[in-house]
Amino acid sequence: MADQSAPAPPPQAEPPRKEEASPVETIEGRHRPGYEKPLPDPVIQNNIGAVRPPPPEAFPTDQIPVPDRWRLIQSLGLVKERWFDPYNQNTLKGDRPIDPHKVPWLPIHGEDWFFAASAVSDTVLEPRTFPIPVGVQTTERPQSLDIFGKDASYVFSQTFIVGASLFKGSTAFKPPEIEYRVALAFNINHVNVPERRVLFVEPSKPSHRTDNFVGVQELFVDYHLRNTSDRYDFESIRVGIQPFQSDFRGFLFNDQQLGVRFFGNRDNNRFQFNLAAFWRLEKDTNSGLNSVIERPRDDFVFIGNLYRQDFLIPGLTSQVTAVYNRNREAGRIEVDDNGFPVRPALLGDLRGRDYDVVYLGYNADGRIGRLNLTASLYGALGQDRNSFFTSRPAQIRAYFGAAELSYDRDWMRFRLSGLYASGDKRPYDNVENGFDAIFENPIFAGADTSYWIRQTIPFAGGGRAVSINGRNGILNSLRSSKEQGQSNFNNPGTALVGVGGDFDITPTTRLSTNVNHLWFADTAVLQTLRNEGSIPKDIGWDLSAAAIWRPKATQNIVVRLSAAVLAPGKGFRDLFANKAQDRAYYSILANVILSY
Repeated sequence: MADQSAPAPPPQAEPPRKEEASPVETIEGRHRPGYEKPLPDPVIQNNIGAVRPPPPEAFPTDQIPVPDRWRLIQSLGLVKERWFDPYNQNTLKGDRPIDPHKVPWLPIHGEDWFFAASAVSDTVLEPRTFPIPVGVQTTERPQSLDIFGKDASYVFSQTFIVGASLFKGSTAFKPPEIEYRVALAFNINHVNVPERRVLFVEPSKPSHRTDNFVGVQELFVDYHLRNTSDRYDFESIRVGIQPFQSDFRGFLFNDQQLGVRFFGNRDNNRFQFNLAAFWRLEKDTNSGLNSVIERPRDDFVFIGNLYRQDFLIPGLTSQVTAVYNRNREAGRIEVDDNGFPVRPALLGDLRGRDYDVVYLGYNADGRIGRLNLTASLYGALGQDRNSFFTSRPAQIRAYFGAAELSYDRDWMRFRLSGLYASGDKRPYDNVENGFDAIFENPIFAGADTSYWIRQTIPFAGGGRAVSINGRNGILNSLRSSKEQGQSNFNNPGTALVGVGGDFDITPTTRLSTNVNHLWFADTAVLQTLRNEGSIPKDIGWDLSAAAIWRPKATQNIVVRLSAAVLAPGKGFRDLFANKAQDRAYYSILANVILSY
């Protein structure tokens, strides 16, 4: 008689149905560009009554596991190390530990010290046009009597960056115990413009310039304080010149500055935090690199932020941040290397300024279903000790918001961007409402492919040596210089709406397009400084396209060619003119980056 307590045999699995092959999808609705071979039929195994694998103690004990990856590869002889090969195991790239016996002059002990070297060549050739005022004392061409002359110019810039890092610990799964890092940048640049007193303050000097500079971009020690969990949640401290970005897209503070940073994470890296203080270094005028041979600025930045993954919804990372900028430079007059005053800016009463401002912000980055989202909100609260309009203290009350939505469809990404930075509506009251950042480098709305973000527009007729916007910046802040000037909260503000698309034509070729429309948030400040009764808000249409080619499908060789056009709106035409009357302005960028 059959045993009624015995379990019934499992039902036989039906053989899978053969379906039409489709491309490999990593995310729903998205796959690699190009032709995909059909996948083979899936293999299904039905091991009814299979024996479970043996427990670990059943394995032989005469075999010793290799404790690290590099020793196994070395023993098999699969890779022959070459110092110039960054793709395979290379001691100079941190893939294998340093043999302390070969470098007895290094103060290291043990076999878990690594060295990583890097080298970058960044070449830029940039023809462009922008409104260029005719020199007051003299001009490059006789009979150039108009306010604005010819507007065509070009820039060539070559930057070499070399870096080295010495660190201890197996960083494949845990933070380094200690790291020493240095990076130096050498830049040589040549600029040619059609008018004098654009590159130099002296009218006797020519309208072209060649300059070079060596900057210290990184020089820090990173010390691992402790692990706070068995999953290597940690706390570390970093001291020295170091890179820091206060939000996801670099709207507020994105720079390499001298500072102290305490950072770490919790809950399997779901929480991350930063507490940092930076003492801002002076920048070289023409290269924008850090100058360590000059006294640091009397300008301090204190930052605290907290990141939380999967908040408010799964797939979205939220960040709250508080930033305090303390500036005490009213008593120092700073003239740049070309002879132009940068602190204080030549606006209004021409007096020096001190200010305190606190930025409170929320930033988000991630996915909501099929939508990619980046968003930033900031409020700026504080006091300007001397408003250059009234020569009296003024309260700072300004705000900023930006968001970018994108949608992926197969090998295409479509983007929608929007940004608003408040402007000052009443220059002569005791409140400054124009939003300005500390040091912006935004990756937004096309970034430096965009004409408005890439180019600096001089505010001719309203302030000497002052620009409406800064190079590689999106805000209309009326600064003397983004690198050396002070934040200015008496500004017209910025509004932008844009659409764009990224198209991965092949795994090595991408085409990116952007169309942005820009406005001033309020033109009261411009009207006052230019002594005009009315200035329209419309800046114009910014159209740009870029082709990016990575021949090795890596970041080691990147070639980019982009072009941008600004079709001026009524406000821009009111402020500036050119000989062709309302002609569009252009910017062409050829860029080659080689990395080791």
